This record gives sequence, structure tokens and C-alpha cells, in this order.
Amino acid sequence: MMKASVWLSRLKRDRPDIAAACSAASSNGHQDGDFYRPGAADFIDCPSESIDYAVMENVATNGGRSPSAVVDLDAGWSDIGAWAALWEECEHDADGNVVQGDVLSHSTRNTLMLAQHRLLAAIGLDDMVVVETADAVLVSRKDDVQNVKEVVERLRAEGRTEQASHRKVHRPWGAYEILGGGEGFQVKRLTINPGAAISLQKHRHRSEHWVAVKGTAKVSIEDEEFTLSANESTYVSIGTTHRLENPGDGPLEIIEVEIGDYLGEDDVVRLKDNYDRA
Repeated sequence: MMKASVWLSRLKRDRPDIAAACSAASSNGHQDGDFYRPGAADFIDCPSESIDYAVMENVATNGGRSPSAVVDLDAGWSDIGAWAALWEECEHDADGNVVQGDVLSHSTRNTLMLAQHRLLAAIGLDDMVVVETADAVLVSRKDDVQNVKEVVERLRAEGRTEQASHRKVHRPWGAYEILGGGEGFQVKRLTINPGAAISLQKHRHRSEHWVAVKGTAKVSIEDEEFTLSANESTYVSIGTTHRLENPGDGPLEIIEVEIGDYLGEDDVVRLKDNYDRA
């Protein structure tokens, strides 16, 4: 616990390289809607070091040259840094289980079971972690769950997208969620915040079908502008300039069906954007 000025002073003294990188990243950043984006290149160049090693250990060993004190704090603190720690902190049922969501268990003890999107059924488990999300399902013994990092490394090595993004992806204008797809098509739900708009853009490899399910959209396709209300739809052909805006005071929800030979997120040519994206 300290003033920001004290922290910056100590950081400059103990790790001037980190202090300089932080200062440059802040100075070269920009406002992006509700967010302030640090300068990317400066941020990446910042040395990777924890505050424990960079500053705090120096405070502890500086021979009293810096006014500092360490006091006991009996607060039952845990940073909940692992699934097993979450099991320890949460309320248990009569069998020692922690249960959240739509879960049915039988002959299961001392197990963490979290279900976010569908029924989770567990039979005959003991000292396990089972976590169901829209992205993936994790099943592990509690004493081995820290090795999830090995799975993440394998996902990264195999070029899998799960290690980098969720099915629901947030954007400055709102969010989109991938509902499903197959060979040559993908279905998304777009949620556009009040007053927000996607970029004016076009695609080289896909067409899009938009169905409004909630709210009213302002649609721009080439030189044509019109509104799209709930239960109405429109079509955007490959290479056509288009944009979706939400002029209302509530969220706009659009079901988007993409059809094409390539459906990656990098198939976007932005022509104009309200959020300073490339």
C-alpha cells in the first residue's frame, strides 16, 4: 500500500528499464471508446518481471534506506489461483462437492463441478475438477489440474483457436458469439451496443445474411441505407461495402450467417472505423 508517486520512484530506481517502457507505453497510447490502449510496441518491449523481484525484494533488503514496514494481516487471503483453490474456498454439500449450474451427480465426492451451458452429469468421481463452458470441457484430478498449462501449450503448438479466444468475442461496438458452423458456413450472434456501429467494411471470401432478432438496425450496403427491424433480414454479397449501426437506446441483436470458402476473422477490409482500428 503506497502512493503512486512512491511506487514510480522506486521502480525508476530499481528497474529503470521497466519504468521507461511503462512511461513510453502510456505516452504513446490512445483512447479507444471506454478503453485506453497503451502503445503496443512499447508494451511488448517491456521486460517481463514480477513486482516481487523487480521492486519488493529490494525494499526488503535495502538496509532501512526506504521507509517501509511489513505487518501481519490475518484475512484468510487466497488469490484463487487454481481450480483446486476454488473448490477449497466455496461452500460444500454433504458429500464435499462444490456445484454450480445444471449438475446431476451420483456417488461423487470432494469434486468441483461447474456447468455454464448444458447439463453436466457426474458418476463415481472423487477429488476431481469438471468445468463445462461454451468453449471446452475440462476434466482433471484436483492434484493434477495445474498441468492445464500443458494442454494450452499443445493447443498453441497445433494452431488451435481455443487458446487465444472464446466463442464469445468482445469488440469496441459490442460482441459476437459463434453459435455453430460447418464446411463453408458459420453462424454468429452479433450484439451491438446502443449508439455503436461495426466498421464500414467488405469481405473477399464470404457473403453474409443478417436477420434482426432484437432492436432496430441501420444498415448500409454500398450507397443504400435502410432500417432492419426484428424478424426482417437482408443479404450482403461478397466484396460489397457494408455496415451495421444501432441507433436505438437498447442492445441490437443480429443473427449472421456467413457463407464462403474462407471464414477467418482476418477476412475484413476496414474502410472506416469509429474505434481507430486498422
